[in-house]
Amino acid sequence: MIRSAVRGVGSSLPRRIMTNKEFEKLVDTSDEWIVQRTGIRQRHIAAEDETTASLGEAAARAALADAGLTPDDIDLIVLATSTPNNTFPATAVEIQERLGMRHGFAFDMQAVCTGFVYAITTADHYLRGGTAKRALVIGSETFSRILDWSDRTTCVLFGDGAGAIVLEAADGTGSAAERGIIASALRSDGSQKDKLYVDGGPSTTGTVGHLRMQGREVFKHAVGMITDVVENVLEQAKVTPEDIDWFVPHQANKRIIDASARKLGFADEKVVITVDLHGNTSAASVPLALDHAVKQGKIKPGDLVMLEAMGGGFTWGATLIRW
Repeated sequence: MIRSAVRGVGSSLPRRIMTNKEFEKLVDTSDEWIVQRTGIRQRHIAAEDETTASLGEAAARAALADAGLTPDDIDLIVLATSTPNNTFPATAVEIQERLGMRHGFAFDMQAVCTGFVYAITTADHYLRGGTAKRALVIGSETFSRILDWSDRTTCVLFGDGAGAIVLEAADGTGSAAERGIIASALRSDGSQKDKLYVDGGPSTTGTVGHLRMQGREVFKHAVGMITDVVENVLEQAKVTPEDIDWFVPHQANKRIIDASARKLGFADEKVVITVDLHGNTSAASVPLALDHAVKQGKIKPGDLVMLEAMGGGFTWGATLIRW
């Protein structure tokens, strides 16, 4: 059987770092309050010349360099984003053009913070189905563009950035010991859409709108939803929490990450944490954390890595990869 193996990983962050202290001048908050409730200490904010496309391109080039490949080797680009450069065309095709690709196909995927897990699962199906041989899977966001900077409950939470991986179709026997994506689980529940949303859009208000969130409600649902998909993937792969080398969760809130890891039985030393450095970067969160862990020498070839995310919609999902 064919398995989608990771060939390379890369990331890109805006030049500007915004610390919690800076928010004390904007809204009624404090560094202590933000750290205590979220674990966030800083985030990156895109400048005017930094966009979802430019950050995504830089992350893609870093992943290609890590893989020892060029854009000519790629057949497919799947970009996970909720902050595209334009309503249309897809920002993925702009990244395709920036990379100099004149072949293959590219499209955007919108599942908010779960976007990268949805995108990697989708790319996996294309590779296993034989439609493509190699794929760039990118998560890129500029959430600073849709924040209400007077709302202290949301503006302190989010940041900008991009991460990417290169997937390659590889022959195998289907053993969990072989490199590649082993199992995935995706979920959504539209009845919860008013808990985390943007109050604008082309078909409703004709405006971009701002992010709105019922924080307590999101927190209340998060741990159960995360547990649901991770346990499903463990069951599919016939492995236990003890078999997992690294748990790479969506970086939204450290309290959610800690509670989920405890409930699932993942030891603290197996959990990758970057929320303190990046804040919540939505679909870029998981690939940014992945690249950080690889660059830090944590995730190594042969490791069993569990990815997980939950976001607006609600959407949630998990993917298990043999690195």
